[in-house]
Amino acid sequence: MSRPVAVVGTDAVAEAMRQIEPDVVAAYPITPQTAIVETFATMVANGEVKTEMINVESEHSAMSACIGAASGGARVMTCTSSQGLGLMWEMLYIASGLRLPIVMPNVNRALSAPINIHCDHSDSMGARDSGWIQIFSENAQEAYENTIQAARIAEHPDVLLPAMVLLDGFIISHGTERAEFYDDEKVREFVGEYKAPYTLLDSENPITVGSFDGLYGYFFEFKRAQEQAMHNALPVVKEVGEEFGKKFGSNRGYFETYQLEDAEVAFVALGSGAGTTRAAVQQLRKEGVKAGMLKLRLFRPFPEEELVKALSHVPVVAVLDRSLTNSGGPSGPVCLETMSAFYNAESKPTILSYIYGLGGRDFNPQMVKDAAYDLVEGNIPQGTSYLGLKEEDN
Repeated sequence: MSRPVAVVGTDAVAEAMRQIEPDVVAAYPITPQTAIVETFATMVANGEVKTEMINVESEHSAMSACIGAASGGARVMTCTSSQGLGLMWEMLYIASGLRLPIVMPNVNRALSAPINIHCDHSDSMGARDSGWIQIFSENAQEAYENTIQAARIAEHPDVLLPAMVLLDGFIISHGTERAEFYDDEKVREFVGEYKAPYTLLDSENPITVGSFDGLYGYFFEFKRAQEQAMHNALPVVKEVGEEFGKKFGSNRGYFETYQLEDAEVAFVALGSGAGTTRAAVQQLRKEGVKAGMLKLRLFRPFPEEELVKALSHVPVVAVLDRSLTNSGGPSGPVCLETMSAFYNAESKPTILSYIYGLGGRDFNPQMVKDAAYDLVEGNIPQGTSYLGLKEEDN
């Protein structure tokens, strides 16, 4: 049913791609994503998959090729990171606007300037409104499972939207850890065959793709339908997760909670930072502090109703953001979404914004513990707080 392996995150994603066996992969290398493409390209060269691998001259071209292939009815995947995602920018909106279920693992890395190759979430958070589903991973196991599930979610007839699978650069992508790989046939049975509802290659039923819809056309209606598809993804994520759980014993849902039942202070975290936060919560509990955590897996669409139910009883909620892409706004992007979710709620905790780990800055349990002690002692900060910022830069 499964086999244990010691694996880095990029190889875990490549293994999921091999098992899915997409029709087309068009990709361009960029640190720290490059190893996914290298490993998968080797699989193609060795005949382990029948995928058509397209080597292109840039990430913009990679997404362009994916859009063309997906419009022709193919199951399509690509991978990128950081500036590569930035170079794809205009094509991201085209992929989602054309309702093409492309799956793209993105290895989170800081956007320049200054040049930085290490992890934060500024790349994918900057693309949070591009119409792509976004699923975050805490470790290699989750990156592997999320990639498999993303294909089913994106291709669901009620959704038909592209999906990003996010994993933290170097921390997950290049860190070796234990994972379980599932049986090839079981995975392929779970993913199933993809049959596009419309395709440019169906000469009996011709369609138009990428037409002009300016002035008095139906652009507004197209966008409303696209937004509805994103809302439709919520029950689909739950349905696919439950089916995955029955088949493989792992159902992660929209988020996971830890020690939240009687928590007096809770942390919202995503990505690899959730592991650090969990360790801090364990230590705080031993020290008598009633701390808890909500690890957010699904960021787009944002599961606001479910999140409110999970956190409404907690007096203080600290949201940990690994990006400043809401620059000039009142908080980090995940915190802003959390605040918005609670706007009409009857019971509202105090919600606070914490920024950490930009550009790969170390994030350790003591930072979480220090914040927790301040909060339980009533030292509520004003505005956004920064964990691990060098004192001379405060």
